[in-house]
Amino acid sequence: MPITNISCYQFTPLTELKSLRERLRELCSGANLKGTILLSTEGVNLFVAGSQEGVSKLLVELRSLPGLENLTPKESLSEEQPFRRMLVRIKKEIIAFGVPGIDPGKRTSPKLAPQELKKWLDEGRPVTLLDTRNDYEIALGTFRGAVIPHIDHFRDFPKAVEKLPASLKEQPIVMFCTGGIRCEKAGPFMEREGFKHIFQLDGGILKYFEECGGAHYDGECFVFDQRVGLDSHLAESDTTQCYKCQEPLSAADQASPHYIIGKSCPHCYRAPGEVMADTLAKRQNALLQITTPLPGSVAYDNYRPMSVSTAFDGGTLLEFLTGCFPHHPAGKWLELFEAGELRDLENRPARPDQRVRAGERFHQFLPKLIEPPVSADVTFLYEDDALIVLNKPAPLPMHPGGRFNRNTLQYWLAQIYHPRKPHPVHRLDANTSGLVLLAQTRHVASLLQPQFIRGEVEKFYAALVHGHPAKDFFVSTAAIKDDPENLGARSLDASGQAARTEFTVLQRNADGTALLQAKPITGRTHQIRLHLWHLGHPIVGDPTYLAKGAMGQQQTLLPTDPPMQLHAYKLAFRHPLTGEAMEFEIPQLPSTSGATSSILDR
Repeated sequence: MPITNISCYQFTPLTELKSLRERLRELCSGANLKGTILLSTEGVNLFVAGSQEGVSKLLVELRSLPGLENLTPKESLSEEQPFRRMLVRIKKEIIAFGVPGIDPGKRTSPKLAPQELKKWLDEGRPVTLLDTRNDYEIALGTFRGAVIPHIDHFRDFPKAVEKLPASLKEQPIVMFCTGGIRCEKAGPFMEREGFKHIFQLDGGILKYFEECGGAHYDGECFVFDQRVGLDSHLAESDTTQCYKCQEPLSAADQASPHYIIGKSCPHCYRAPGEVMADTLAKRQNALLQITTPLPGSVAYDNYRPMSVSTAFDGGTLLEFLTGCFPHHPAGKWLELFEAGELRDLENRPARPDQRVRAGERFHQFLPKLIEPPVSADVTFLYEDDALIVLNKPAPLPMHPGGRFNRNTLQYWLAQIYHPRKPHPVHRLDANTSGLVLLAQTRHVASLLQPQFIRGEVEKFYAALVHGHPAKDFFVSTAAIKDDPENLGARSLDASGQAARTEFTVLQRNADGTALLQAKPITGRTHQIRLHLWHLGHPIVGDPTYLAKGAMGQQQTLLPTDPPMQLHAYKLAFRHPLTGEAMEFEIPQLPSTSGATSSILDR
């Protein structure tokens, strides 16, 4: 049997909406009806489909309500059920308009019968036809010569009326929509705005089709169900609708290679490169907003958390601090205790001799903190649902620590991608520039990090060093001590962690420097810097590992300092979800006198 489709509305005061909703839900469920019923204190609006018997039961129930005795739906038939489920909802308005004082239950504009409108148009009578529907509905069809307000939602209609020519206030206007409900509110509103001769097409386009066919109308009528479009005989057309942009799609649109069900259509399809460019531009703009000014340049109170590990359970707080942070001497911690900067979770000053338990938390209170400046010249290079690739400038710490919290890459990305938090799967020193790979989720990070552990990720760095190495290719396997020393520096130690870096000379410069390619096989902290320092070729601009084996007293450079000439210029790996080989390359070294412009030219 064919499916009976009904649509109707009625403005009339309704009460006890919750109990009415439950009655209608139960009735529709029992009658196997599907669609939407909107209930409001101003009336009812519905689109329902099912068997003729089920639809009749619903209408009997609705007509039993005061004010709905004469409810008269528009009816059509379809071969399939156009709705997926049955919804009965209570709303503030049965058609959202958002203009107070408009009450169609008490008064609305005069209605013009479809046959009368056809007669007017046949006779060529001077009249303005005003389509009150949204643009995507009108794209499927409208009356010839109708005025189009160009709105995306009915709530935008009042602003569109403000743009109409003042001369229309003296002329007859016949407004229309799909079934008439929008005109019930649009008409009184326009009359309130000074339009003197307003009519609304009784029953809308659907009733006009029923009584007059397609005379004076071009195209189809958009409907809000799976049928999408009805022709002038009220029969379902071949038109469908784009899931993404909601644009109605003709048969020609559906034949387009850009029509991908559920994803795109000829109206909204964009080439992957265009989408990527827009996404990256959006990220760059967000970064600019966050870093202007640098968030750490504005004084704020910072609370640096610390959690007691199992190894220090039962010891003193000072023992925990000196043991967990060996690069900070006990005297420095005692100064912080004296200043009241070390506190417990209740913000009470802590004592150096108090006993601590594993898992107990403390924090260092840093009032009115202003962080040193950093470079904000981050460049977003690639982004998909799994990955982010960017070019990190220097100096810029990746993670909070030491003097930096808000002036860090991690803090900025957390603001840009909120509520998500991108996960770096490797790291660069604050003074090292270049490619950084991040995962959009923990799951993706867990798939990427094993590639680094297994040595499957290829990382190439460019380093400008002092002196000319004796060989064009050489290797360092000096082990690196894991524990940090003063200012976070590391040292070489035969009992430390195994490390291997392969070096290739790209160019020997007349000023006594050389440009090298460094390929770290392992990933120890400061590995490239330490190995080159150990070999007698420290990196130009390195503030920590100086010439002749000396150690500097500066950790993170300032943006005004000459940059350290170490740059992560190439990164190759496999996409964790697709397995596709991915490769990124940024051959430009930070600008400095004596530095070459491009690694790829060497």
